[in-house]
Amino acid sequence: MPHEKEQWKEELYGDAVREKLEEFAERGFDSIPEAERDEWFSRFKFWGVFHHRSGQESYFMMRLTNCGGVLDPGQLKAIGEVARDYATGPVENPEFGDAWIDFTTRQSIQLHWLELEDIPEIWEKLEAVGVSSRSAGGDTMRNISGCPVAGKANEYVESRTLLDEIQEEIRGDDDLCNMPRKFNISVSGCRQGCAQDSINDIGLEPAHKLVDGEEVRGFNVRVGGGLGGREPRRARSLDLFVTPEQATETVRAFVELYHAEGNRQNRSKNRARFFVDEWGTDAVREALDDRLDFELERAGTDFRREYTYNAGKPTERGPHDHVGVYDQKDGRNYVGLSVPVGRMPAEDVVELADLAAAYGSGEIRLSRRQNPLLMDVPDGNLSNLLNEPLLETYQPEPNPFVQGAMACTGTEFCSLALTETKARMARMLRWLGTNVDLPDDVSRIKMHYSGCTADCGQAMTADIGIQGMRGRKNGEMVEALDIGVGGGIGENPAFIEWVRQRVPADETPGLIRNLVEAFAALREEGQTFREWVDATSHETLVELAEPEEVDGYDDPCLTDAKQSWYPFDDGENPSTTEAESQSVSGD
Repeated sequence: MPHEKEQWKEELYGDAVREKLEEFAERGFDSIPEAERDEWFSRFKFWGVFHHRSGQESYFMMRLTNCGGVLDPGQLKAIGEVARDYATGPVENPEFGDAWIDFTTRQSIQLHWLELEDIPEIWEKLEAVGVSSRSAGGDTMRNISGCPVAGKANEYVESRTLLDEIQEEIRGDDDLCNMPRKFNISVSGCRQGCAQDSINDIGLEPAHKLVDGEEVRGFNVRVGGGLGGREPRRARSLDLFVTPEQATETVRAFVELYHAEGNRQNRSKNRARFFVDEWGTDAVREALDDRLDFELERAGTDFRREYTYNAGKPTERGPHDHVGVYDQKDGRNYVGLSVPVGRMPAEDVVELADLAAAYGSGEIRLSRRQNPLLMDVPDGNLSNLLNEPLLETYQPEPNPFVQGAMACTGTEFCSLALTETKARMARMLRWLGTNVDLPDDVSRIKMHYSGCTADCGQAMTADIGIQGMRGRKNGEMVEALDIGVGGGIGENPAFIEWVRQRVPADETPGLIRNLVEAFAALREEGQTFREWVDATSHETLVELAEPEEVDGYDDPCLTDAKQSWYPFDDGENPSTTEAESQSVSGD
């Protein structure tokens, strides 16, 4: 028996949803029949329009798409102006104020506090500069991830053209829009591993192989990676090498296989990683052999030993991310800025776009670590750019805690989350940066915070992973956090091991300080945090990770903020929640 959501999609999904959404927008939020709202909200996601959580009725988030993280000149400025004019909520966030954007872990952008009536006008403004929200959510292929500097920096195999092909020919195919669940594609042509093929449903990694006596550059294919539900999977090798000319066809074959054969009954077990579990890689490879018109080659030699992106290796081995100043292959530079927890006020977004145009080409790229990159900066412009006041806030050389931080949306807007994330992480980063010293050779500690086990913040792949829970303190229900250590992506991807569970949120900064100070005191010379975790017994790590209240840290919403319509406001709920347009008390 198909799941209820499959029946909804069978009736209407994909591109056809847009016309209906525009009709509702014209008539107003209350025109959506209350009994049908779950159904319509589920469909809206295909067009990147997500209803906020319970208590915030009539407010929406919009997720944008930009394949491989590329924003052409003028696009970021248009997004910032839309955020300034439309993404304004009834209550300010205590850390970020009002009107801002969120950079995502799939190289894109989210806007919050949007009203349904404004969505068509927002689309008009964004699409005028080539920015789309199509296929940004729901059971479809999400934003395709790749090396953010593909085509600009040195790659072993060129991937920018391939990314665009997959975007146009596969992700743009409405016949494939209705997938069993969301589906992630990554392509990387560099040797750093920054597309994170290990945690995608299908990932292409650079490789080389001797074919008919000739050395050929191409890709090895991995499938079935992903996080969430505390059931993470590393993407598994299909023992398959493809040339760049065969790559798009190969991706399409796996997408079509999962589209046709994936489980549409049990939504808790129907992600592609479970599909690969059930079939096995040999059967998947055989099925692709039947679907492809070329003879399959066994996997070639990959570069996983050289992966440095979030790989837990010393800095001198290569970049961990794209924050900093780096050479482009054309002699110019790109400058990666660190945006704490990926959130930037709209006015700063507009200013950043202006700086990109003044000092570079105006093009912006986005990384998988929620950070923007200013592209094509000549040597002569570099020092003036680095002296701009905005770069004092969004630094290319931040402290190690800020540079390694990521956070998901949390209870501020998400119905799944159990804790607030962004404001809490911002405060923790400030406190840690002021109160904890690290060895000079430690340039970042990767801390990833997810508000629940769905793990949108990729806590499972962090040096220190944080996931939201609930617990009790002094007899009162509080926001609590599970803490794990030792995750990372690289040659041998590893997921965190839990060392403490349900730690009251106000005791977590002390726990992290105790753990990190122990690392600084006990590590061998040159040892990274992940290497130290791997060399330390689990029992010792548990003992060192001691929760503790600390002076100078004030948690933004310790007492179960999800019970409020908004974590930072307990007053009257301004959302329209009934057909009569009557507001309901936040109590």
